[in-house]
Amino acid sequence: MRWREQWLYHWLRWRARHDVATPPIAELGTTAVGRILVLSNTAIGDTLMSLPALHSLRQAYPQAEICLLVNPPYQTLFSVLAPSLVNQVAAYDGRWRDFRRQVRQWQAWRPDLVAILHSNEPQATPLAYLSGARWRFKLPNTSRFRFLLSNREPVLDWDAFDHGIQQRLAVAQLAGGVPVAARMDLPLHPDSAAAVDALLQQYRLPSTATLIGFQPGASTTSRRWPISRHIAVAKALLQQRPEVWIAITGSPTERGLAEAIVAGVADARVFSTAGALSLQHLPTLVQRMKVLLTPDTGIMHLAVAVGTPVVALFAVSDWRRSGPYQDLAKHQVIQKWRTCQPCLSKRCPHPEPMCMDLIAEQEVLQALHQALQPSLERG
Repeated sequence: MRWREQWLYHWLRWRARHDVATPPIAELGTTAVGRILVLSNTAIGDTLMSLPALHSLRQAYPQAEICLLVNPPYQTLFSVLAPSLVNQVAAYDGRWRDFRRQVRQWQAWRPDLVAILHSNEPQATPLAYLSGARWRFKLPNTSRFRFLLSNREPVLDWDAFDHGIQQRLAVAQLAGGVPVAARMDLPLHPDSAAAVDALLQQYRLPSTATLIGFQPGASTTSRRWPISRHIAVAKALLQQRPEVWIAITGSPTERGLAEAIVAGVADARVFSTAGALSLQHLPTLVQRMKVLLTPDTGIMHLAVAVGTPVVALFAVSDWRRSGPYQDLAKHQVIQKWRTCQPCLSKRCPHPEPMCMDLIAEQEVLQALHQALQPSLERG
């Protein structure tokens, strides 16, 4: 695949030499920008963190047609975004196999501005340029293709931003966006209540039950808390709180993790929902939970976006960069340190990472008990 990047780089270098002058900056934030393409086509959590920047752009361009480009598996999830925020939600997986079709599609649509909030190179910036958009903004702008951006200088990397949401808001500001509250509230799908009701009825969940969630999976093994510790905490919690029922969440590929916890606890009050719901219905299930125990992964951001408290477990990643960013009083974060230097992260060789194993069962159990207290009692 490297040859494609090399060829594209040299061809775009040649082509960019014939570009006309940059359009006047005074047109940013005005009706001169009529169509905006927003790229946030990576993971669920990454796209959720892009919502504040979307609000910033909409406030600045109330009359513009805005299209949000997301990863194909998540198109239905984000299709619930209000028409007042985005006019359409399109899909692109960020790979070469669909690159040329995407270029043709957006050349036909003719955006005036492209805001790359979170997308992969080497495709994202060339796609923005080849779309024909007069304005193209992205941060960090460290890619070798930054010569195609409207904000090619100064060069800023990830360390220039405290949190992923701040990085995306900085892109929106470059594009003429206005200051907004940094919230990523997600509406619920109108048909999801019935789907969730049907699922919970399968497990005969009592109306008086206190439903909580355990999310054992994560995008990388290095972010997972050991299954044995999930089982121990679940057993202790169920013994101490008979009203609690635990839904083990996860994607279809995480069914094995969920089923291992269900088998290890061996209690009818613990059941797996991994892969049991369409993604568009998952936010409603999560909203019904009193609290979600989760590592740094997409469903953590989903819980925050629908107002569910989280007990979030961090070690490899830093919660200050990718953890909860709103309603902090209702969330609890347990942060440990990396045990390996350098950290291999996505290539972690440990089936149960040592750094995540530093998180003790008792501190997680205590955090869950605190989350389950009435709001007045928590103070």
